[in-house]
Formats: sequence, C-alpha cells, structure tokens
Amino acid sequence: MGYIQGADWNQVIILPDTLDDYVGGDNEVRAIDAFIDSLDLSLMGFKADSAKEGRPGYDPHDMLKLYMYGYLNHIRSSGRLQKEASRNVELMWLLRKIY
Repeated sequence: MGYIQGADWNQVIILPDTLDDYVGGDNEVRAIDAFIDSLDLSLMGFKADSAKEGRPGYDPHDMLKLYMYGYLNHIRSSGRLQKEASRNVELMWLLRKIY
C-alpha cells in the first residue's frame, strides 16, 4: 500500500495557487486588514513622509498591521516578527509579501 505523497517541488502547474487560497475567510488577519485600512492614521498622530533619497520606508498601515498581528499572537520581538513575516502565510497575506 502506498503513502499519500506531496506535490513534486519541480512540477510546473498551469494555474498556481494564490496566497488568498491559503487564508480562510474567517481568519483573524482579514479582520486586522479591514480594521487598520479603515483608520485615518494621520488623525491619530502617525506621520508618513515619503523618503526623498535612499530606500523608502514602509506604509504605516502595514507596520500597524504587523504590530497588531504580533500583539494578538503574543509575538513581542521585532526579530521574531521579521522571521514570521518571511515564513508565516497569514503574515505574507496581511503584508502582501513585503518582507
């Protein structure tokens, strides 16, 4: 009797999965995304000046989403948040893969 096998990593597929397929409709990251996007951060004192030179900064909405996700999931370390953003599918969806 054979075993259930995962997909071959080298297999080319015509219609690839989207990141949205991996995040359920009732997932908390969808609520975080909708809530933070509805806020006017400038009224709350957030200042977002785009960079005149060098690498541009991150959108304050995205940074607040990352902070909120970390708070709700008991992730306090910025290093751990960075690591999670590169391997956690929920965070990839929430931040639109900007890690």
